[in-house]
Amino acid sequence: MAGSAAVEFRIDRRSGIATYLQIVQQTKQALRLGVLEPGDRLPTAREVVEATAINPNTVLKAYRELEREGLVEARRGLGTFVRRTLGGGAAAAVDTPLRSALADWVGQARDAGWDRDDMSALFSTLLDSAFEGETNA
Repeated sequence: MAGSAAVEFRIDRRSGIATYLQIVQQTKQALRLGVLEPGDRLPTAREVVEATAINPNTVLKAYRELEREGLVEARRGLGTFVRRTLGGGAAAAVDTPLRSALADWVGQARDAGWDRDDMSALFSTLLDSAFEGETNA
């Protein structure tokens, strides 16, 4: 059996995004980047509460949502485990040319004085343009 996953949730209380959705989004991001793989155990609700000072019911709500989407499964008395990954998985986590090029671009934008929100806005706009007419599955 795989050990506990090396995922740490970070909650941004000023984001305007519901806390449970932040956990769902961060879990999905970890699945896409290959940080989480099938068989990995998510941190227990208690571990997440200790690290983030949020209500345990919020963690459980996030885990139920991930379970509803078929991404994780709860095993009574053992914890919550990853069932499947998303996207490119481990391929996105390794040092690929595209990842390196994007990292270089982020460094250049930061050197030019752009902040996180500026970069995020541009990236979102370009993604929306590239995938116009497509829906998220």
